[in-house]
Amino acid sequence: MEKVKDTTRAQESTNAIERLYITMRHLFNRGFYKPMGVSGETLKNALLQLRPEIYGSVAEEKAEFNGLIYVLERLPAGIEQCRFINLTSDEGYSDTHFEPIVPPKRRRNCYRIDDEQMNIEITRGRSDIYDILTHLTFLFIESQKISRRVLIEDTDKTIRDWQKLEELVQKDELSQAERERALVHTASILGRPFTETMAMHKKLATEESPERFLEIIYWLGKHAIEEEIGGEKRAITFSTLLRERLGHHIHGERWANTIKRTLHEQGLIKRPIHIISANMHSVMNSIFAKKVLEKEFPDKNSLEIFEALSTDVNQELRQKVTNVAKKNGMTFINDESGTNIDVQIFDLAKMDRDHCSYKLSDDLPEEQIPVIFVMDYAFGEQAYETIDELLKPYKVKHEAPVFMNIASISIMGKAGILEGGKGDLMIPSAHIFEGTADNYPFENQLSAEDFRGHGLKVLEGTMVTVLGTSLQNKDILKFFHNSTWGVIGLEMEGVHYQKAIQSASKIRKSIRDDVKVRYAYYASDNPLETGSTLASGGLGTTGVKPTYLITDKILEQIFNSH
Repeated sequence: MEKVKDTTRAQESTNAIERLYITMRHLFNRGFYKPMGVSGETLKNALLQLRPEIYGSVAEEKAEFNGLIYVLERLPAGIEQCRFINLTSDEGYSDTHFEPIVPPKRRRNCYRIDDEQMNIEITRGRSDIYDILTHLTFLFIESQKISRRVLIEDTDKTIRDWQKLEELVQKDELSQAERERALVHTASILGRPFTETMAMHKKLATEESPERFLEIIYWLGKHAIEEEIGGEKRAITFSTLLRERLGHHIHGERWANTIKRTLHEQGLIKRPIHIISANMHSVMNSIFAKKVLEKEFPDKNSLEIFEALSTDVNQELRQKVTNVAKKNGMTFINDESGTNIDVQIFDLAKMDRDHCSYKLSDDLPEEQIPVIFVMDYAFGEQAYETIDELLKPYKVKHEAPVFMNIASISIMGKAGILEGGKGDLMIPSAHIFEGTADNYPFENQLSAEDFRGHGLKVLEGTMVTVLGTSLQNKDILKFFHNSTWGVIGLEMEGVHYQKAIQSASKIRKSIRDDVKVRYAYYASDNPLETGSTLASGGLGTTGVKPTYLITDKILEQIFNSH
């Protein structure tokens, strides 16, 4: 009899991810859960079994610093102080006195209702919920670590380090000596060296809150300690309206209708439309910056100009490019739908050739002059919601539906690379969906050859669309990379985009069957390399070269396609 094989670490991790998502979906349908209750424990245990790379030492007794920074950048400031966290739909808080709190690395509106409650608006679909719950679970694990280290066993008393930290945190202002004393106690509580703790304090300090790190640790510990000794429990709730609305494309439909109405009003809806999912600067700068800023950068190449524009000190130059773009056929649509996806529309018929870095054929009739539509990045499943709604015919009262002439759809994004480093390129030939056998091969109009000779590593092959960037570990990714799937990278939107494109072009027939697709990604991190995960920090100017190189290749093809 053949010996039964032991479960591999990759298989265990896959099971843990499955448990996490099933539990999250169940809790969402139920409407609430307590992080320290049975359901919360299920989430925590699954996350600890998975041990995502992005959360570093989450499964160890010592505190995890890089993971903490990563999470805090994606959750609203002050969330550690809140015992009650309520996930809601767009329910009108923007029309109240509540000031929106927007995390630095996630476009979501959050509202501090009172000292104990934070409301987080979910307008970008299930991926947003998964993202938030995973990060909250990490915070709860870290808070429990603090509680375990400071509570004296079988009592409701705390160790001296905690008492001293509590005493110092209550002060309005700390002297340098007091701050260092507080950090000594904090380092002891967290099981981290003093130097690392002090460095973490500096990273999190802001002008408004110089002691932010100490306050975060204090509040995380305080809530966990109170729960442990019988105090009020923390709770996560999902509003009734959110549960009713989720999955019904309410925000995506509103977003798409605004865009189609604008295209219709400007007489562009039947012109060849090229959709680009990118950011709000690379297409505009690629088209206009070199010509517009000739005086400011007479001897500079395009890349040097783009690098200059990417720095905050050059706000005036950015504005100059934007102003010229607006005078040359660019319309900006600021999002008011709740999707947090802004849009630019470039009517190339209105473009002064002297201001443009690309050349259109001179003998094109106006009805064949392309329109470029740029949408900001979608998040996870939101990619399906927005593109699915956008590609539907535009319905005008008392008129037949108007089918748009979508000539191409180009997706540029950041992704985790499995063989290479930050800034390197990935050109997919297919997307596969993590946790399923769903696969979406396509004919990519971009190829690795288009990008050779620019000093960047270029990989071509399959990419996996993951359910969440924070729910991966090396074992799963090595399996994807080394198996016959031959995965070169991971991202969160590819499958969702392609699913919407295929259904519109092949099944619903709302867009042309031969619509061209382009996908290209640049590496924001390498999750297989320690110190190169997303938690290790952003790309900085490393991302400028690949961003503009991809944009340039997309625009070249668009301008030469007519």
